[in-house]
This record gives sequence, C-alpha cells and structure tokens, in this order.
Amino acid sequence: MRVFVTGASGWIGSAVVPELLGAGHDVVGLARSDGSASALDAAGASVVRGTLDDLDVLAKTAQESDGVMHLAFKHDLAFSGDFVGAGLADRVAVETFGDALAGTDKPLVIASGLLGLAQGRLATEADGHDAADMGLHGDGPSARHATAEFTLQLADRGVRSSVLRLPPTVHGRGDTGFIASLVGLARAHGVAGYLGDGTIHWPAVHRDDAALLFRLAVEQAPAGTTLHGAAEEGVPLGEVAAEIGRQLDLPVRAVPDAEAEDHFLWLGTFVGLDTLASSDVTRRTFGWEPTRPGLLDDLAAGRYTDDPA
Repeated sequence: MRVFVTGASGWIGSAVVPELLGAGHDVVGLARSDGSASALDAAGASVVRGTLDDLDVLAKTAQESDGVMHLAFKHDLAFSGDFVGAGLADRVAVETFGDALAGTDKPLVIASGLLGLAQGRLATEADGHDAADMGLHGDGPSARHATAEFTLQLADRGVRSSVLRLPPTVHGRGDTGFIASLVGLARAHGVAGYLGDGTIHWPAVHRDDAALLFRLAVEQAPAGTTLHGAAEEGVPLGEVAAEIGRQLDLPVRAVPDAEAEDHFLWLGTFVGLDTLASSDVTRRTFGWEPTRPGLLDDLAAGRYTDDPA
C-alpha cells in the first residue's frame, strides 16, 4: 500500500513512517521544510513538499496514493492561543482529503484527541459521537472532536475513514509536548505543580505503541471506525508532578485555582480536564497490545529530565 502521511516527520509521524515501511508499505511524506524532507528521505520515504495550506498538493497526492494518514496539526498556532485557527485549518485539510478519496473505498485515518471527551468517567470508543455537542469554533479539544465526527461521516461517501483518538501524553524520549512543557514549567517556577487534589487524570500511550496502532488502522479499520490509543486509562497528574519533583529535586505542591493561569500558562486549558479512556474495544478488534513503558516509567527513567535542553 502506498500511504500518504501528513506530519510524517513530526513526533508521532517519525515513528509511524518506519512502522509502515517495516510492514512493507510505501510512504509518501508531506514535508514543509528542507530538514523534514531530509529526515523523510533518510528514513526511506518519498517526499512531497508542501504544508496543510497547500490544498491542491494534498488532493493530488491523496488521489495518487492507496490511502491517507493525517497526523499533522498546527500545534504552534494552537499553543500560541489560536485554537480556532488551528482547528479550522485541520478541518479544511480533512475536507480536502474527503473530496479526493470519495467513492474509492481507500482508507483515511486521522489523529484526534481523547482529552476532555468524557470528564469524570471512563470514556469508550462509543462516546463523543453526538454532533450536537461538537463545536468547530471552540477550544482545541472540541474543534478536533468536531473534525473527527466529520471524518467518520465520510464513510457515507465511499471513504474507509477512521479516527484514532490519542491521549495528550504520547510519550517517549525526545517528546516536546505536554509532559515536556510541565517539566519546563517546574524548572521555571522551582516547583512541580498540579491542580486540585492531584487526582485529575490523563490517559497515556508510548509513541511506538501508538505507531503500531496507526498501522493497524490504515490496514484494517472498517469505514466509520473509532479507535482509542490509550495504553493507560488515566495517570493521575499529581503522580506526574511528584515524579517530576523527584527527578528535578524540586518541591511538589497543589497550584490554587487563582494561580493556575500564571503557573500553567497555555497548558491551563488542558490540565483541568479530568479524562479517563478505555481502549478495550480497540484491543479486542485489532489485537493491539501495548508493550512499551508507561508514562511514570518514562519519567522515572529520566527521559524528560536528564537533558535540560
């Protein structure tokens, strides 16, 4: 299978590409920079130059491929505070792929999120499909959920569409996302902080386990399928802060609500979203069995704290 991958040189994509190649697939990666193009070429993938805004490039490459895996997202735009802009760009890209693949029964797999899906209870693959609750113009989580629902509806247009919902913590050495940001904030403030009583949860998955599930999805997922990439249903953020404190030799404390914005900055939108997520249906359906270290294990091994750079 010739698979077109956006975000192919990113944190998750750089694990997905070798996973696909190792299984005998050809990969075409979207590259917006010379560095990304070089990395993809070195990995053994073909390269097409462009960005998510180059809709003609997206459409043409999708039509020339046997399937599409959409991993790219304008995280830099979202993390600067423009969640709406990032969400709209993502939606337009998915609409472009839907038009290009309509009537072909080719697979389209997109990455989405678990965060905020069903606060205070265990979310399953059956949750989050009420379109009335989705807000494309809302915050980061709600906009991505809305685009995910649109993707699933492409099954009615002859696209083998599926959505792989990921935890906020797709972890491992080299991660620069949410957990790395919490480590950076702890260093900056001299304290490892958490909200409330420390029992707010985030699900988690190692990057390599997520890459395997993406491959299984593009190979096997029936049209309209939702998959959950949660290796751990929910890791308490109080325990995350405690491990960060141990690794950095810093005090650990609860951050009062009144100080949350100053302490967590842009992460304040996310650290209060208590999210537990099951992947039982995904595991049974696709035989997915995560084998990599858990989030706290990665923290304890120093994978986020042994190199201040």
